[in-house]
Amino acid sequence: DSMEHRHLTNAGLMKAILVRIGVDHAYGDWNAPVDPVTGKFVYVPIPDGDQKQYMPGSAHGYQEIVSPLTVFAEKYGVGGLCLPRNLRERSMHLDPDFHYLTYGDNGTRRGAKISRLGPNDLLAFYAGLRSIIDPNGLVYALVGLFVVEAVVRAIDVSTERRHENAHTRWKTLSENDVVVRGRHRVSGRFDRCVPIGEWRDGAYRVRRDVESTWGGLTVKNGYIQRSAVPPEFIDARRFYNWFQEQGIIFLERNN
Repeated sequence: DSMEHRHLTNAGLMKAILVRIGVDHAYGDWNAPVDPVTGKFVYVPIPDGDQKQYMPGSAHGYQEIVSPLTVFAEKYGVGGLCLPRNLRERSMHLDPDFHYLTYGDNGTRRGAKISRLGPNDLLAFYAGLRSIIDPNGLVYALVGLFVVEAVVRAIDVSTERRHENAHTRWKTLSENDVVVRGRHRVSGRFDRCVPIGEWRDGAYRVRRDVESTWGGLTVKNGYIQRSAVPPEFIDARRFYNWFQEQGIIFLERNN
């Protein structure tokens, strides 16, 4: 894996984009838990639109989160940790799907820059997680990363592979949607999150020391609350070098 990382760094990365994922106040009205001491967290995706129709047997419900939440609660002695009623009966928009190393987006709007990524570019995923120690504060942290293998149009995904991403599980596919596939061994969910944020100037933002080490982002003052256009890293190679120093283990599973 270290050889693979060195190869990527030496090859020179072209682009890197920071993408917010996971249930939050705006999408689902809840935040997944994190233990800020160990960095262990539960990945809980946003809910899918109620109007979406799925291919038979391809929907993912929030009941899949019950077991990971229970295990987490027992391990860290957290009482009352359960999904809110408004989520329990809904389907998840399981995206990214770390089991298949896929991420889907609308390639003409929010995901326009994502649709133009190429091999060895990066998608870095972050989430706003609820601390089990201080429930009043959110932990904004990186939770996953893809080194891009390919970006394909959703309508071009073969029937045999449509189950691999939320944007291809629907009965009706959008001609505008794209699916990013991550490279094995150098992509996945993190074994622990990497905190990057703080509350500053009336919003959650990337800490100044972190953004400086990364070489900057294409957003004003490190703003990382949900935005219409995901920010880019100004220096993708510099960010990736920083990331390699974090000692993260990749998991090819959602929880």
